[in-house]
Amino acid sequence: MADPDSDADVGRDVPPRVHACEAGLARAFDFLGKRWNGVILGTLRSGPTGFAELRRGVGSITDSVLSDRLNELAEGGLITRTVTDSRPPGVSYSLAPAGEALLPILEQLTDWAETNLHHV
Repeated sequence: MADPDSDADVGRDVPPRVHACEAGLARAFDFLGKRWNGVILGTLRSGPTGFAELRRGVGSITDSVLSDRLNELAEGGLITRTVTDSRPPGVSYSLAPAGEALLPILEQLTDWAETNLHHV
């Protein structure tokens, strides 16, 4: 008979899906939980936006942090960076399909925060 306190039995009754879900959730919050990422995505829901307009819409973010976050979100496939062929060249940012897919979740999270985090 197996020792109930042995490490071999740890997690035996927990379905593997639970661990996979926790890992996926951890990845999502590791990426989206970085300060400003969710706010940037929410700001872009109104359509393509230039850097300066995005900075004003996001709030008290520095240019360097905004630039870093935009690069991360673009590399993650959540936003698209478009350079216009004008003088001077312009850059606009918009949601990629993966970013658009997050909008209902961000709206639910906003509703939840307004209901449950009013004291924070």
